[in-house]
Amino acid sequence: MNIRHNRTTRLLAFLASAFILLQGCAVNPVSGDREFVLVSESQEIAMGAQGAESVRQSVGLVDDARIQDYVQALGMSLAVDSERPELPWSFAVIDDPTPNAFAFPGGYIFITRGLMGLMGNEAELASVLGHEIGHVTARHSVAMMTRSQVAQIGLGLGSILSPELAEFSEAAAGGLSLLFLSYGRDAERQADDLGFKYALSHGFDVREMPNVFASLQGAGRLAGASPLPNWLASHPDPAERIRRIETRLGNLDQSLSGKRIGRDDYLARIDGMVFGVNPRQGYFEENRFMHPDLAFRIRFPEGWKPQNLAQVVLAGSPDKDAVVQLTLSSGSPPEAAEKFFSQEGLSAGNLERRPINGLSAVLGRFQAQTSNGQLGGMAAFIAHGERVYRVLAFTPADRLDRYDALFRQTINSFARLTDRKALAMQPDRIAIVRTTRTMTMASFNAQSPSVIDLERLVLINQLSGPDASIPAGARLKRIVRAP
Repeated sequence: MNIRHNRTTRLLAFLASAFILLQGCAVNPVSGDREFVLVSESQEIAMGAQGAESVRQSVGLVDDARIQDYVQALGMSLAVDSERPELPWSFAVIDDPTPNAFAFPGGYIFITRGLMGLMGNEAELASVLGHEIGHVTARHSVAMMTRSQVAQIGLGLGSILSPELAEFSEAAAGGLSLLFLSYGRDAERQADDLGFKYALSHGFDVREMPNVFASLQGAGRLAGASPLPNWLASHPDPAERIRRIETRLGNLDQSLSGKRIGRDDYLARIDGMVFGVNPRQGYFEENRFMHPDLAFRIRFPEGWKPQNLAQVVLAGSPDKDAVVQLTLSSGSPPEAAEKFFSQEGLSAGNLERRPINGLSAVLGRFQAQTSNGQLGGMAAFIAHGERVYRVLAFTPADRLDRYDALFRQTINSFARLTDRKALAMQPDRIAIVRTTRTMTMASFNAQSPSVIDLERLVLINQLSGPDASIPAGARLKRIVRAP
């Protein structure tokens, strides 16, 4: 045994490890402390950009330039005065009914229209955007990735699919796993403190900040059908956070008199915004999915868990061992089928050309190899209107016989949507109304009814209850449905 050689080897290994540790150390922009991180700023920005693009493509943004410009301008005004003003900051509103907000590494921040509809003024919005900015400036997601604690469950498929199915599914976009980061208690406290600081320094009345937590505490039922986690699933107990903010308010050494609340301006911005699930983008009635704008329908297996996203509709089996997903394909049905079935690592059976409910189609069985085992399934390419739809159904190869009939039933259920009521379905929208006299929410709802129940109406108007007094001239939210 060469003792000297071993000692030299150990010394070199130690020096190499020390070098890596030194290279991985960086100064936290917020605390000023040196931290061990393995993600450089350029990598942080690149990962955030990838995740942000996944959100835009897979979930979609609210198609309203006014609201997007408003949130971008407000967010930028806070971010440019933060500890990391040089980042490529971006703020956008996700077209999703779940009340939440997300910060991607590198300065890419999203807030859902569900949360926009829940809040009541600009000061609240500033505190939420400030909180998410705080996660970025303090590099919380970078620290989590360094500790290898990022949950690799892209797009919520971890809740409906096994790992091998999620790997094969095109809906499992890796960048979206960043949406499911759950920060530790200390990180959330720091982000709350930073959000408070950013909003206060820009002249906002931070007494409005606890209203956001109080509203979110009772808003789980407003989420609707969404693949995104609700706020309570990704944040600590709001009651404790409210107490902390109230304590900080009590210790402030400055007057908040005259600070900006911006209620009327904010409500004017969200007037007309879609509330809840937008049926024009497709909607479920139990296991039936209907898309009014594209005029098609399909029936997924009963008892399966569905998800509707901007570019894919899918349902997973109760045992998480099978999935059916619907997407668009390019080319004619034969061209799309040829492209799919000729993929490397995929072996196809005989292809069948036949109409499905009067629509031209090509379908066939296949087997595919993944790192977690072999899958078996069926794929159908169906022409409807000016588009070709792909229905892809798959499961571990040894269970294909078990699901064969269900796969065929789902594929064969694809058809034109002709029901006039379904084709005419319209989304609910927020309508801002000014009261003409002093009244309660109960009397307001009796005078100008909403399509949601009174309890939810009280919640989105941030009132203490249905009998709370509302002064004349106050602006309130109604939820209305177009005829």
